[in-house]
Amino acid sequence: MSQNADESLPTQMVGPARDWLKTLGKYREPDAWRSSFEIAVTLCPFVVLWACAWWALSVSWILALFLSVINAAFLLRLFCIQHDCGHGAFFKNRAVSDWVGRGLGVLTLTPYDVWRRSHAIHHGAAGDLGRRGIGDVQTLTVSEYRALSWGGRLKYRAYRNPIVMFGLGPGYLFLLQNRLPLGFMSQARFWVSAMLTNVVILCALGAIVYFKGLQPILLIFMPTTLVAATIGVWLFYVQHQFENTYWEETPDWDLHDAAFHGSSHYVLPPVLQWLTANIGIHHIHHLYSRIPFYRLPQVLVDCPALGTMNRLTIRQSFAQARLHLWDEERKRLVAFSQIRTPATSAVPS
Repeated sequence: MSQNADESLPTQMVGPARDWLKTLGKYREPDAWRSSFEIAVTLCPFVVLWACAWWALSVSWILALFLSVINAAFLLRLFCIQHDCGHGAFFKNRAVSDWVGRGLGVLTLTPYDVWRRSHAIHHGAAGDLGRRGIGDVQTLTVSEYRALSWGGRLKYRAYRNPIVMFGLGPGYLFLLQNRLPLGFMSQARFWVSAMLTNVVILCALGAIVYFKGLQPILLIFMPTTLVAATIGVWLFYVQHQFENTYWEETPDWDLHDAAFHGSSHYVLPPVLQWLTANIGIHHIHHLYSRIPFYRLPQVLVDCPALGTMNRLTIRQSFAQARLHLWDEERKRLVAFSQIRTPATSAVPS
């Protein structure tokens, strides 16, 4: 399960996380023309493929479905652009970033202001065992898991099961959970964000049904949304759920170390890296989230030592889906099979 020795440098060769902030700050300024270009080359193909899939419904439902699945890649990239807007990294003018993000939130079924707040909490608490619960993947420690009842362990195992995590979970998250400002129910501005997003989505879907019936919903909207959501959940998972990630109790937790050492560098082929807007260069993003995604590759070129940290290839990333518990003693994620639980309450494998 461990990474090969040639795929990561010892920490002392990279240096303390905080020491990189000044260097990374040089890459933070967005370029309005480049940002606008990135939106155009993502949104235009998305709209064109939607239109082609709509036309294809009168020719072949298989062709329409195929185009819809392909279009999921562009919907995913739109979400990544929305993500940069949420960090204020896409335009110098924060209001412009926010309104672009809100518009894209309708397409991604994500209330922008709610998501931006929960994601900010994620960035400010990632790797802190005392502040889990918002914007992260639920992760128990070995001792917490051992202390659970039989039913509690079964529930946690079900949640971490790939069928639930990557099969049922994405649809639940984007189609249902995002419809309410969960975690922020007492704050009016988040209700406004969620409800206005919901109204616009319902109006758009209602217009589609009015003009073409349910076919576009079932063969275009749903496949595009669910495929994009599934890939997005997978990406978020491997960004922090890898063997040598970072978790510490609150007194020992450090924001910069958590960002640097608790985020992976997901090495993808160029086409996939483009479609995911370089989100795999996650350790740099977490350490300095104001860097626009299109500047992240240049950071690796100028600072090659950073490219060797926390590397995960696609093949290696699949193995991370078997790791479910944080071992406090060994400081790594482990599989259920790697721990022992009392025989009287153990859950069968």
